[in-house]
Amino acid sequence: MKIKAQLLDEKGIERSLIRISHEIIEKNKGTENLVLVGIKTRGVPLAQRISSYIESFEGVKIPVGTLDITLYRDDLTEKYEQPSINDNTIDFEIKGKTIILVDDVLFTGRTVRAAMDAIIRLGRPKAIQLAVLIDRGHRELPIRPDYVGKNVPTSLSEIVHVRLYETDGENKVIISEKE
Repeated sequence: MKIKAQLLDEKGIERSLIRISHEIIEKNKGTENLVLVGIKTRGVPLAQRISSYIESFEGVKIPVGTLDITLYRDDLTEKYEQPSINDNTIDFEIKGKTIILVDDVLFTGRTVRAAMDAIIRLGRPKAIQLAVLIDRGHRELPIRPDYVGKNVPTSLSEIVHVRLYETDGENKVIISEKE
């Protein structure tokens, strides 16, 4: 793969997450009944960072859960020969809560659909909202994020790579092209 450009550096990621955190507080008129659920893998550290920013602004710690949507994917047999099943860690009540699903890149919308299916099996939230660091377009399902760090129109031959300290040892977002 050939790297085409760096879309966000460490400071750009931080600014995007701070803005998303403020937008979440504003849209929900505070933090009451909010919970964050990060979609594994990179949605989890993003959700944790958003929770930390909200705590620094509002003085309230927003609970963060993790969600593995592998078994809820509609393309499970296409993507994984042997899917690995990781435990979800949602140790708070979701009934009546506003859930902010957090993911790194929004592409076709299939991951988000699978995450919503998984959440609804756990209970009936008041609302589900979506926060993504990158929206690259090419939706196959009618899914739209509520909070976006950066909109990046892409071609289908391009790949967006989000690299985070917690998972990759560095903070940056790059775009590459299949050769």
